Amino acid sequence: MLNRFLSVAVCLLLSGATCFSQNTDRYVTYVNPFIGTAPLTDPAVLSYKLPEGWRSWAGLVFPGASLPNAMVQLSPMTEYGSGAGYEYEDNIIYGFTHTNKGHWNLCNIPVLPVSGDRSLSYKSGSHFNHQREKASPAYYEVYLDDYNINVALTSTLRCGYHRYIYKTNTDRKIVFDLARANNKVVDWKIEQDGPTAVKGHQTTHGEKIFFYAVLNTEVEKLDVQNNPGPDGYSMLHLKNGTAGPVEMRIALSFVSVENAKKNLEQEIGSQSFDQIHKKGEQTWETMLSTIQVTGGTQKQRTMFYSCFYRSLLWPALRSDVNGEYMDVKRNVVRADFNYYTEPSLWDTYRNKDVLLEIVSPRVALDVIKSLKDKGDKTGFIPTFFHGDHAASSITGAYLRGITDFDVKGTYQLLLRNANEEGGTRPHITEYIEKGYISDPDIAKPHVETKAKAGVSKTLEYAYDDYSVAQLARALGDTANYKVMMRRSKNYKNVFDPATRFMRGRLESGEWVKNFNPQYPYYEYMYREANAWQVSFYAPHDMPGLIALYGGNAAFESKLDSLFTLPWNPKHIARNVESMIGQYCHGNQPDHEAPFAYHFIGKPEKSQKRIDQIMNDLYGIGDDGLALCGMDDAGEMSSWYVFCALGVYPFSATDPEYIVTVPIFEKVAWRQPNGKTLMIERKGKGRGISKIQVDGKTVKGYFVPHDVFRNGGRVRVETK
Repeated sequence: MLNRFLSVAVCLLLSGATCFSQNTDRYVTYVNPFIGTAPLTDPAVLSYKLPEGWRSWAGLVFPGASLPNAMVQLSPMTEYGSGAGYEYEDNIIYGFTHTNKGHWNLCNIPVLPVSGDRSLSYKSGSHFNHQREKASPAYYEVYLDDYNINVALTSTLRCGYHRYIYKTNTDRKIVFDLARANNKVVDWKIEQDGPTAVKGHQTTHGEKIFFYAVLNTEVEKLDVQNNPGPDGYSMLHLKNGTAGPVEMRIALSFVSVENAKKNLEQEIGSQSFDQIHKKGEQTWETMLSTIQVTGGTQKQRTMFYSCFYRSLLWPALRSDVNGEYMDVKRNVVRADFNYYTEPSLWDTYRNKDVLLEIVSPRVALDVIKSLKDKGDKTGFIPTFFHGDHAASSITGAYLRGITDFDVKGTYQLLLRNANEEGGTRPHITEYIEKGYISDPDIAKPHVETKAKAGVSKTLEYAYDDYSVAQLARALGDTANYKVMMRRSKNYKNVFDPATRFMRGRLESGEWVKNFNPQYPYYEYMYREANAWQVSFYAPHDMPGLIALYGGNAAFESKLDSLFTLPWNPKHIARNVESMIGQYCHGNQPDHEAPFAYHFIGKPEKSQKRIDQIMNDLYGIGDDGLALCGMDDAGEMSSWYVFCALGVYPFSATDPEYIVTVPIFEKVAWRQPNGKTLMIERKGKGRGISKIQVDGKTVKGYFVPHDVFRNGGRVRVETK
């Protein structure tokens, strides 16, 4: 449990960006939502000098108010077109938006309170400074200097609650900047609904978001300037004279205005701002307190709970209180489960989806049902960006005991993903026929060269095949199990024994000739990586991978080089950054590599790299508010959470965890079923000498998921 006797403030009180509370008796006080919002500029960390005008793709998170996996993420907007809308180095806020993720999209329904004549130029926003800005789970507060307005925000699952304290009770206005969002806006509408309410929608290239908002003061008039493009806006002029804060309760729906109104009535109703804030904070306190730690430094505890918090924001709820949602075919459907967005699967299948399965199995179950709903209506279960990693997340969830869904129907869709062209797996026909996906031989390839990313696809499809095979075995489908297990060895087909790298192949089967293993590509041979970063990826068959290299000694030598061969600072690909040698923690493709030493009996070498990453690449920069790479909807954060606790889902499909040395002396991890997993570190060293589960010594370095399901005690003795 937390050390209750520490008097230190655990939030990073840097540059005025403070947490809402300093009471260290509560877990929410260990969360600093600003971590990940600051820019990463240090060339020593990035391994290159930022070109003029570049901001590294580090962090890209938002500091606003949200509940776990909520529809509403209510956050300040300092730059449209940026990753999450908020960049710590900025000093102007343009509005407060109600959706977020951190992938250059969303940031819908911007609202900005304004006052006086300055409201005529509201498009230029308002200056602010971090000395008058606060954030904590379910809360955000800032002072708008240009308008003399203090803004406080809190939220429920589907609603935002705004509280504005104007300097005077005259000339008060609220701008609905509906022509802007991070996705291109194609249509918007707002209209008054009685003396204190407005309603409307915002449509982007992808979806329509409806809203219903109620104020505690009357609207004198609604001024709508429906100008073309991003210059359109609407302004609520509030009646003069009413005293006290102006409060606005606003609900979203992806179905209708009527549903937004129902969401507002049920989730907020007549409750006060403080009541909603208190409930939101308690929701987070309950969630965060499921993992209680003893020991560690102040920074480690702050980083751990901040990462735990950040891991639980996505995927986002999309169904309303009445069970209705807009499905993938744009039809309104009513269901008995909560409908969620797709997980950020290319990133989060590695660890975050597993963490969600452990701490929020009900949400994980509904995410699977949502994926199947999309699959039933399109013919394929969707993925995100690259790969087919719903296979891993769904199979992993099933093998961990989340079984209350149409398993056979979902399995049939995963088989279709794995075998039919035109769906989730591009070039699957070539992959099945040849055992790999080819790329063309290009004379002078560069970072932006477009091709098939054939090496990355081959490696990832092989792992996805393994994942489908495990579900086939669990369901007794022996024939498909054998086929998929045979295909899971396809990763070997892109291993070049001459160079000892995963290397692109031509349609003829020859190797791509213009080959530089240090050069990163976005889509040529590799997906956002170079050859070094993908050449240790076969989490389902590490003995087979090691054999390709010629055995333990040769594998160790190559793995050593991954972490020691200097990065060429001329090789610049934004978000392939933050290097340890050739290893890139700033992006996901090689996040399994630090654990690979375990498979040759050298866990102390893994631990050295894991500790280096946790200590040097999280909470960095002048203010301690930068991350070394994109959080990618919680994947970077979840990596830290698992490593800090000493158990990591090396192959997320498999219901087992590789053991590392936790940074805490004791961990009490309470499960949703009431059981508790205890993790204890014995000794001061950072090398493993013995692992015990319930008093019995473990051979190797893995513990089964039963330690979570049934409770248990994992003891890590160190040397």
